[in-house]
Amino acid sequence: MTQSIADQYRRWFDYEKDSHAKVFTSLEAVNDQLRSSPLFQKALDLMAHLAAARRMWLFRFGVTSEKVELFPSNVSLAELRANFAEMEAAWSGYLGTLNDTEIRRVFEYQSYEGLHFSNTIADILTQLFGHSWYHRGQIAQLLRIIGAEPPVTDFVFWARERVGQK
Repeated sequence: MTQSIADQYRRWFDYEKDSHAKVFTSLEAVNDQLRSSPLFQKALDLMAHLAAARRMWLFRFGVTSEKVELFPSNVSLAELRANFAEMEAAWSGYLGTLNDTEIRRVFEYQSYEGLHFSNTIADILTQLFGHSWYHRGQIAQLLRIIGAEPPVTDFVFWARERVGQK
């Protein structure tokens, strides 16, 4: 089966949504005593940053008019859940409109520092997936440090299919 480039990015986003759901399950399983740790809050703030970064790129693509705070802090777990649901719905809508021509399109944007840059849509989508992998790894480490259990979110575990019986 041959996938278009756009279909590949949509598949990666499905994986990312599943991974984030697993992270939320792990965060929600942390007991009340461990939730008071500054490291638990740091894990929440990193998740908030992931959502903010994705929202920022929707803004830069011209999909939304909302400029967001890139590094939110002191975010609650409930607030974070709602924020992710909104962000993922917006991204699902956006990715649903993409085709391979649009993914190759070069666009210009302004950084938060006021500098101007250009990239392809594919560059940014690739960055976003790598960015999520990176920060989910940090969150997993923070959970482990406080004595909580992080989820397994490796792509291969999500994508692999069992063959035969032993």
